[in-house]
Amino acid sequence: MARAIRAPAGLAGATDFIAIDVETANNDPGSICQIGFARFAGGALVDNWAWLIHPQTWFSSHNTAIHGIRAADVAGAPSWDDVYDEIAVLLAGRIVVSHTAFDVTATARACARYDRPLLGAQWLDSARVARRAFAQFARRGWGLASLSEYLAIEFDHHDAGEDARAAGLVVLAAVEASGRSVADWLTDAHRPLREFA
Repeated sequence: MARAIRAPAGLAGATDFIAIDVETANNDPGSICQIGFARFAGGALVDNWAWLIHPQTWFSSHNTAIHGIRAADVAGAPSWDDVYDEIAVLLAGRIVVSHTAFDVTATARACARYDRPLLGAQWLDSARVARRAFAQFARRGWGLASLSEYLAIEFDHHDAGEDARAAGLVVLAAVEASGRSVADWLTDAHRPLREFA
């Protein structure tokens, strides 16, 4: 279990967001084979789930070795096109956390592949947040595994649902440590690192 992280007083409602993570079938970021979600409200995790996605392309042995998902596992799963409408409604206008820009790129590539509009979310990079909230990660070591170890977040790495939950908990920890709300971090995550030294 991850340690309990409480939102600072006065930030209720400012900590509502959804974290997502994707796993891919091969080196094409748009080859999404799993997407995970973690919904946070009032400074707490309220829901966490993942869906298998049929990427309609090949699986590389390298990627399968990382996440364990094989072509046979997604044989009956929906494609990105099939789940797009549900995901678009879920994320529309919301603050959506992802760890690094990879998930943003992946969803954009998947949308382009099926001629779908980009997801209408307010994206927040939890790696950028962590680099500014925790000085020891400013220059290196801001991977999700390293941050989770430091913050005592237990998770099964490279499972999209677990990674989404961990990324969301990293943001809550940064909110707690910095006193900045999740909404504040939408702007502050893009400020120069030297301003946080």
